[in-house]
Amino acid sequence: MKSYVEPRVQRGALFRKGTFMNRRDFLKATGFSAASAAFSRPLFAAREQRNEILGQAEARIEKYRKGDAVLKLTGPDRKTLAGGVGATIKQKKHKFLFGCNIFKLHRCRTPEDNTAYEKRFAAILNFATLPFYWWNYERRQGRPDDERTDQIVSWCKAQNITTKGHPLAWNYVDPRWLKDDPDKAMQLQLKRIGRCVKRFKNDIDIWDVVNEATHYDREQIKKQAPILTEAIRKMGVGSYVREAFKTARQANPKATLLINDYRTDPDYAGKVISELLDDNDRPLYDVIGIQSHMHGGVWPVRKIWDVCERFAKFGKPLHFTETTVVSGPKSQQGWLTTPEGEKSQAKQVAEFYSVLFSHPAVEAITWWDFTDQNAWQRAPAGLVREDMTPKPAYNELERLIKGKWWTKTQTTIDAGGAARFRGFLGEYEVNVQVNGKKLTGTFKLDKTATGKIEVRMKA
Repeated sequence: MKSYVEPRVQRGALFRKGTFMNRRDFLKATGFSAASAAFSRPLFAAREQRNEILGQAEARIEKYRKGDAVLKLTGPDRKTLAGGVGATIKQKKHKFLFGCNIFKLHRCRTPEDNTAYEKRFAAILNFATLPFYWWNYERRQGRPDDERTDQIVSWCKAQNITTKGHPLAWNYVDPRWLKDDPDKAMQLQLKRIGRCVKRFKNDIDIWDVVNEATHYDREQIKKQAPILTEAIRKMGVGSYVREAFKTARQANPKATLLINDYRTDPDYAGKVISELLDDNDRPLYDVIGIQSHMHGGVWPVRKIWDVCERFAKFGKPLHFTETTVVSGPKSQQGWLTTPEGEKSQAKQVAEFYSVLFSHPAVEAITWWDFTDQNAWQRAPAGLVREDMTPKPAYNELERLIKGKWWTKTQTTIDAGGAARFRGFLGEYEVNVQVNGKKLTGTFKLDKTATGKIEVRMKA
């Protein structure tokens, strides 16, 4: 980013004959005291950097999130459609993953709440994180709750929503039935990873394999999960994460595997990511997961960008796996959403998503939680309220994801049989009218596509 530069002042009270004021006179005229002058340089630098990042976001989105397409449309008889025919092109799904955990699906307070939850979730999101917390998923040894997962997967498939499992390994709480034998516990942990990935192959092919390994031995964890924490200590963090990823890869070689952490400092890179390599120093992971819970205050725009830049250097895609911005202050009366908080949340969400959507390394953003009903920490973290009505943040994301960042256009087949357009990357439907009949085709727009995209149209 640019370093600090002297602010330019327009003509008027601060303009001196033929030149601009020097820095000291500028500060004095604008109300800065001598004591505050020492802080002005970083203040102006931060504002300038923020404005630069946000100001260039649309240009980056245009460059990284859109592509030009040349379609070759053929009819049911496989003949290329004639020139002059109009075509309507509608986006059906983003390539970029806009998601949320889906923990409350079918488990809201009332049937009406369940219906509203489903409707609002599917209306703007194309990505869902399913729960695989070991202590809850397998409350009795050998009795994993696969049925619940199958139900969620089935619903997601019907809505064309991509699924992810979270997490396969996390020493947050020991399963109650786990015996105090760290070596045996690690064997069971690795076995569990392989079983889950293999069991849901082709239904869930994206996984948070290891969660929060950087500071795996913090005091809270050692109290709640003494057996698994000791198992990691004995094995060593590097060996632990490598074996976990190797096990998942063997169970599904085509799966997308994430390392995930709430730490965004160099320790995450140095203690975990740099250890997650095979014998030939090749990464065992496919994606770097970054948590961004902001219950205590939102990240400044510069921090959002710096985190992206820090981890993009590894040359792997980034997923922001757990994002929270609350819509109300914490108080003695409880942690409730407020009109002022909701307005602020909407503004902050729009900025956060705009920065991430514009960064070329980021491929997914997952919100945490969708509704205020029983949200983590009892915080007003939802995009919708407890009664499932949408907050301004929900409306803002809908405006962006299904409006500003969504393609619906019309074009005409040229004399060479090609239909051309530019749009956001993702899945599309194209419709034409030929001899009074409606023909429909589907295709994907991707940066990797070269040449014409052949689309077979059907009645």
